[in-house]
Amino acid sequence: MKLNAKQLRVTLPTPEQLTRIERKPIYIVLDNVLDTYNIGSIFRLADATAAREIILCGGSERPPSSRIHKAAVGTEEWVPWRHLDTAAEAIADLRAKVPGLTVVAVEQSPGAVKLTDLSVELPVAVVVGHETEGVSRGALMVADTVVEIPMWGVNKSLNVVVSTGIALYKILS
Repeated sequence: MKLNAKQLRVTLPTPEQLTRIERKPIYIVLDNVLDTYNIGSIFRLADATAAREIILCGGSERPPSSRIHKAAVGTEEWVPWRHLDTAAEAIADLRAKVPGLTVVAVEQSPGAVKLTDLSVELPVAVVVGHETEGVSRGALMVADTVVEIPMWGVNKSLNVVVSTGIALYKILS
């Protein structure tokens, strides 16, 4: 079914609708992601995958923000989120609260495994990084696995939202 622009812009769900969402034990950690349109789009992705929480770290802008709101199409109003100073702090906090958590950093790195070879069970935290600098060294050091999305063309990187979406749907498959 093809939806028009107005139909895509969902109004705030009712409390009853929100309680019916079965949030998956997926945590998305934004390690100093700065572009507000990327942040908003990741809120939208978190809603689509029923992720339990987004943790915004470092200099990542936080709602309320008109630019985040525009890209998020309102999802920042009901997707749970919080802010912590660093991604390493967010990982430590999640490990203390979520038994059996696996932390997967999405980054081009020596020793990274191909995302196509990843096999992980929930609960999982997916860490994505700054648009230019990537995932911080501190977060990479405490991640269980670093995965790289195979690239077969000339370009050697993807937008952080695209990378996050590919990783989440691979994990959920």
